[in-house]
Amino acid sequence: MTTYAVTGATGGLGGAAVAALIRRGVAASDIVAIVRDTTKAGTLAESGVVVRTGDYEKPETLAGALAGVDKLLFVSGSEVGRRTAQHTNVIEAAKNAGVGLVAYTSLLGAPTSPLMLAAEHRETEKLLADSGLDVILLRNGWYSENYAASAQAAIDGGVFYGSAGAATVAPAARADYADAAAAALIGSAAGSVYELAGAEHLTYADIAATFAAVSGTDVVYQDLPVADYSAALIQAGLPEGAAHVFSDSDGGAAQGALDSESTDLADLRGAAGTTFAEVIGAALR
Repeated sequence: MTTYAVTGATGGLGGAAVAALIRRGVAASDIVAIVRDTTKAGTLAESGVVVRTGDYEKPETLAGALAGVDKLLFVSGSEVGRRTAQHTNVIEAAKNAGVGLVAYTSLLGAPTSPLMLAAEHRETEKLLADSGLDVILLRNGWYSENYAASAQAAIDGGVFYGSAGAATVAPAARADYADAAAAALIGSAAGSVYELAGAEHLTYADIAATFAAVSGTDVVYQDLPVADYSAALIQAGLPEGAAHVFSDSDGGAAQGALDSESTDLADLRGAAGTTFAEVIGAALR
């Protein structure tokens, strides 16, 4: 039997990937959920999934977490600025444990992306290429949920702010990315590289219009310079580092970095994606 493992399994993407593996026929007992805090993994354990502690910051926890694992879904860390060091720990542990295949969640167009977020993904892709491990790259685009987080404030104020100009983005639902990751882990060959993005190509004016349509409230898009958008996010209570990441990402979106004509997401899943309006509607409910 093949043993699958998913890191960050109590997070949104990791948890959805575990569920997707089970839906695709993998027995729960053949899945290892690697988590930092096992007290948050009760539902996973109750479903029959094997729960193990593994912390990217603590290499000593990763050896046991990856023992006996054949295929690993390596969900990138969330701590921007610390990820290369953390990812190095995971890659070294996977090598030492003899993991047969590693699927890594990278960023759409990582090799050439202008986004601040891309640098650590490029570094991780190089670490994986140099590791000798068999690797699949899952280059995820933007989550529709990233925009859903802004929906209620935009509806309440009647304005959706951003810095993407008139460029288009191709977001997709987190669950769709997770399902694609599960499909790739089960059936894709080492060396596969997937550029994953949604089928809809939306301007930020389209996003504002979706907020309006779903809520029944007028919402318009207001474009701001990147620095002004960052300042506005900080004033709204977002931590400075996160504000810079989001405003920089909007600046990258203005250059086309969050759009793609690739059909890899739908092809991997064998199904049409969740629409942007469906994600927004679910978030507002």
